[in-house]
Amino acid sequence: MCAMRPEPVHEPGPSGPGTSSGQGGSAPAGGSGAGKPGSAHGWKAVLSPEEIRRALSRIAHEILERTHGGAGIVLLGIPTRGVHLASRLAARIGEFEGTQAPFGSLDVTLHRDDLRLRPGPPRTLQRTQVPPDGVDGKTVVLVDDVLFSGRTIRAALDALNDLGRPRAVQLAVLVDRGHRELPIRADYVGKNLPTAHREKVRVLLTETDGEDLVLLGEGQA
Repeated sequence: MCAMRPEPVHEPGPSGPGTSSGQGGSAPAGGSGAGKPGSAHGWKAVLSPEEIRRALSRIAHEILERTHGGAGIVLLGIPTRGVHLASRLAARIGEFEGTQAPFGSLDVTLHRDDLRLRPGPPRTLQRTQVPPDGVDGKTVVLVDDVLFSGRTIRAALDALNDLGRPRAVQLAVLVDRGHRELPIRADYVGKNLPTAHREKVRVLLTETDGEDLVLLGEGQA
C-alpha cells in the first residue's frame, strides 16, 4: 500500500515512542540471528506468532462490539508496522462481518515534537492514504504496534486533524509497555507489557521482518 522503511526499536529516548511508540536505533532485520530469543543480545519472546494472531482477533471483535458491528469505522495505521496491523485488523473484521473495514495509513512525521532534537538527516516522509470516503463523521481507529510515551499518538491526532473531523477517535495497539508522558490511553490492547524504562521492545511482522514476534530485552539494537 505504501513504501516501508525499517522501524526503530521501541526504547527510551528524548521524546516519543520510537526512541521508543508506538516507536532509537534501527532494529535488526527479522530472520537474522542477532536479537533473537536466547542470543547473546539477551532478547526474549513475549508474544509468539499464535499469540499475535489471537490478540488481533480479539481486538477485531472488541472493535466490532464497541462500534455496533463496525458501522462507520476507518482504520488508520501509523507507519511502519501500524499500517500492516491495520490491514490485518481490517481483514479480520471482514472475516467476521463479511465486509472488510476501510483502512489506510497516517504519516505523523511532520507533527512529531522531537524533530529538532534529532541530529542527522531529516526523517523520511511516509505515505498518508485515506479511504475514498474520508474521515469526516467516521469513527477512526488509529493503529500502532507499541504504545510508550504517547507522543507518537499525539502527533497522529494532529495529523488526523489536518484530514477532517471524525465523529470519534479510538486507539488500538499490539503492545502497551507503559511509561506514559502524556494523558493518552489505548482503547484496544493486544498485550499490556510491564517494562523497565531502560528495556526495549521489538515488534517483528511477516510483512517487514519475515516473521511475527514481539521481543523484550536490553540488548544492542
